[in-house]
Amino acid sequence: MEATILSWKKKVGDPVEQDETILEIATDKVDSEVPSPSAGVITQLLFQENDVVPVGQVIAIISTEVSEIPTSAPQASTPSAVTQEVQSASNSPIVTAVQSAISPIELPKNGESSRFYSPLVRTIAKEENVSIAELDAIVGSGQGGRVTKSDILSFVQNRSTASQPVIAVAAPAVEKVASTPKVEFTAPAVSVSGNVEIIEMDRMRRLIADHMVMSKQVSPHVTSFVEADVTNLVNWRGKVKGEFMKKYGENITFTPIFAEAICRALRDFPLVNSSVDGNKIIVKKDLNIGMATAMPNGNLIVPVIKGADMLNLVGLTKQVNDLANRARNNQLKPEEIQGGTFTFTNVGGFGNVMGTPIINQPQVAILALGVIKKKPAVIETEYGDVIAVRQMMFLSLSYDHRIVDGSLGGSFLRRVADYLEQFDVNRSI
Repeated sequence: MEATILSWKKKVGDPVEQDETILEIATDKVDSEVPSPSAGVITQLLFQENDVVPVGQVIAIISTEVSEIPTSAPQASTPSAVTQEVQSASNSPIVTAVQSAISPIELPKNGESSRFYSPLVRTIAKEENVSIAELDAIVGSGQGGRVTKSDILSFVQNRSTASQPVIAVAAPAVEKVASTPKVEFTAPAVSVSGNVEIIEMDRMRRLIADHMVMSKQVSPHVTSFVEADVTNLVNWRGKVKGEFMKKYGENITFTPIFAEAICRALRDFPLVNSSVDGNKIIVKKDLNIGMATAMPNGNLIVPVIKGADMLNLVGLTKQVNDLANRARNNQLKPEEIQGGTFTFTNVGGFGNVMGTPIINQPQVAILALGVIKKKPAVIETEYGDVIAVRQMMFLSLSYDHRIVDGSLGGSFLRRVADYLEQFDVNRSI
């Protein structure tokens, strides 16, 4: 929806080659370089560093054939329409029009707010006389809880409907229940006296913090747990990993096997692969599986395996290894962390037995996979029950109780565990 300009690599008057980097931008948690679409000269920069720019907005002008280059082209710092014509020797216009450099539009307000609103949302709010207080009360469905165009249009429509005259209809008498006043919570003050170290959150950590708080506010979280015997799976991987590496040049971890089982279970319970839009449930037909990945700096990012159910185990392995490696080296592209429909996180990688993860909005569920440990377990055999050492692990599913009830959430979780337990130890690669 938007990007933040981190730094300009070129200034007005600088020549650029095709595909040469002009600027660096940040979209969500990914930083990217923007290359020049053609060779020419930078004649105008329409935004400053740290400006937030909507997708599709013109941010700079490059003249590819110039008779006269301005020595000091103005940079846009106020919301004004910018139009420029650069004539070649044959008087043919090189650039005929440039879109407006949009800055935040002043809103009718009865207070101040630090919440971000896109220029489009601000424009609609101004036209519909939506105050800043009303804007702040809207629960956003966008990235990080931001208010989208559909959010504000829905608010305006509902407000208009509520203001229309209605016919009073008598309702049966009911016992009046005292309403509970809404309690506003503020973070407690933190003492900075004594032996402390103050660390400023980086941009990614602030994004993660905002997204997690928003998710808890939007979705009533419920978590279910199940324990699975994955002995066959562990034995199979131990048997084939050498041959797999030799044949495909990839190290097969447990992650692609988990992703495969998740895809099969999502096909059995498609409602878990959905999102909530007001009073509507949007069931996603594509299975785009996000895998939470820890970065060396301690932050977290979720690259997405697009169309995961269409990949075999070899394809999943290649995707998992590629995305994980590039995530740890900060080389992901913005589109590679977008469009996820379901997420899983491997807390077992840190030796944790289980976890209660927070839903990655706007999804409705997230799966945590615990560490695989050898444990004594009761096994049913034709000769009766016996105790044996087995490879066991816990799986936990956090889900949005608005649309996923305990029956659905528990059944889906059990199905994932069943697919892992029933793994074919004789499976070929």
